[in-house]
Amino acid sequence: MADYHGQIHLALAGFYDVRTDDGELFRTRARGNFRNRDMKPIVGDWVEFDAETQKEGYILNIDERRNSLVRPPVANVDQAILVTAMKMPDFSDNLLDRQLITLEEDEIEPVIYFTKTDLLSVDELKHLITVAEGYRQAGYAVILPQTAFDEASLAELQATFTGKLSVVMGQTGAGKSTLLNHIAPELDLATGEVSQALSRGRHTTRQVGLVDIADGLVADTPGFSSFEVFNMTARDLTHYFRDFNKFSPQCKYRGCVHLNEPGCAVKAAVDAGEIMTTRYTNYKLFYDLIEGRRPVYNKHDKKH
Repeated sequence: MADYHGQIHLALAGFYDVRTDDGELFRTRARGNFRNRDMKPIVGDWVEFDAETQKEGYILNIDERRNSLVRPPVANVDQAILVTAMKMPDFSDNLLDRQLITLEEDEIEPVIYFTKTDLLSVDELKHLITVAEGYRQAGYAVILPQTAFDEASLAELQATFTGKLSVVMGQTGAGKSTLLNHIAPELDLATGEVSQALSRGRHTTRQVGLVDIADGLVADTPGFSSFEVFNMTARDLTHYFRDFNKFSPQCKYRGCVHLNEPGCAVKAAVDAGEIMTTRYTNYKLFYDLIEGRRPVYNKHDKKH
């Protein structure tokens, strides 16, 4: 029987700092039998452990994970802040929808945070406001800063952290680290010190930790997981588009996949402007991708 139960808040070089249910911090190691079972504790895991002192503990068991990410390696994530640049790199609704679908499958609630909006022309900004409204209509939280990392948008973001474990994700160059440093300025120095220390050694170890922010926990290492592969079947894909789920109960046929079926309420909602055309276009592309077919618009391409 384990003496303690808690959540891993820091993983570094084989050590795991675990915070117990009543707030005490213990430094632990994993028992060797985890390696034999091809299991490795990661930040966010809830674990049972024994400890003689607060510096000498051993993890005995890992509770079942609700979900887990590879980059950053964090388990039991409640929320992902999708840092989405409008320029450098250019905005891609295809990538954003891929991210949303993947998070939906893992039961991680997305918050879309747009960056580099100050680089947009007046017309581009108008278009972005329409896009942001479309995603809000689809059922997602969207934060559109008036100016880069302004106080109002940061406060709005921090309000979403309460009682949740959050990660910051997005493309390289989208501004993930900058956003983290605005939210938790104390990270800036720590990140710099760690990377300097590591660059002097030959082996670079990624340190992942959880930071207390606004009555929640935030992973201090930004990530970008691969969104190339969809794990669901083509028929199930529709369930991960939350805007489709509002209308699909009205489809004429049960099990409608919103492609060629008559009486499809989702297609009618697209035509009526209640679902963004880009979302439906991406749905069809993803469907084709999962089915392994060449997308319709490539049918007449010459083969090289």
